[in-house]
Amino acid sequence: MTSSLLPLTGGTPLQAGPVHCVLDARAQLGEGPLWSPRRQALWWVDILSQRLFSWRPADGEALCWQFDEEVSAVAERRDGTGLMLALRRGMARFDPDAPGSRPVYLHRPEGEPASNRFNDGRCDHHGRFWAGSMDFDARQPTGHLYWYDEAGRCERLLLGLRVTNGPAWSLDGRRMYVNDTVGRHVLACEVDPASGPRVPLRPWLTFAAGDGHPDGMTVDADGRLWIAHWGGGCITAHDPDTGQELARIAVPASQVTHCTFGGENLRTLYITTARVGLDDVALRGEPLAGGLFAVPMNVAGLPAHAFGAAA
Repeated sequence: MTSSLLPLTGGTPLQAGPVHCVLDARAQLGEGPLWSPRRQALWWVDILSQRLFSWRPADGEALCWQFDEEVSAVAERRDGTGLMLALRRGMARFDPDAPGSRPVYLHRPEGEPASNRFNDGRCDHHGRFWAGSMDFDARQPTGHLYWYDEAGRCERLLLGLRVTNGPAWSLDGRRMYVNDTVGRHVLACEVDPASGPRVPLRPWLTFAAGDGHPDGMTVDADGRLWIAHWGGGCITAHDPDTGQELARIAVPASQVTHCTFGGENLRTLYITTARVGLDDVALRGEPLAGGLFAVPMNVAGLPAHAFGAAA
């Protein structure tokens, strides 16, 4: 599938190869892609099927772990002792290499409604694991954003969103982006290195109805923000200061959920999608919905931050 790309400011084009499905996983709600330099593989999840996946591009090896509840986000631990996960009720630890291992909760935030679950998440520059919550049916504004660190501390940012996605950070870590998915807003706030985010978050970019809803996102090595469009069938790249759209990559699935850079030199954009809610007629039109896609790029991403403070 050919990508649709717009020139960057200054006339230099972003170049992308064809979009291709590397794994026809038929995920109900694919999410949370994370490139592992250690394994040279991609972690990702199917939230509603309660599964964690690993896919290795060198030989196509695909591994799967089945859990007893929803798993929505993944981060590697800096010390190499497994993974951090966002599960239905909070943050957990999991060792995928230990036979028979099960996730162990480290923290369940108080005050979360029983009708909520955790959603998207990742680690920041300081090694803290962030994850947002949401109403399971995406109807009530009960979603907030939490961070958890290796000392066991957890803090909540009150957002009051129906669906919380992100966060992502600018290259210097001084700006944080969070997606109000249902409201079609990308929110932003400045981050103080000592005290953290300066809330409240403000609307930074708003999408039209025809663009779908902003879902997961990532930042490349030049600071551009790449956003997945749920219901929009695409990924867009944006100037980190103005929000101007710089590129658009069409995906052969309408429900595009997340993206991250990985592979050799971090020059492949991996994209997760979903098929939940699509009827038989819709699925005949997009049979690869729920698949994992890859796009060769001429720009590089950034290594994912690991959980735990740097030595």
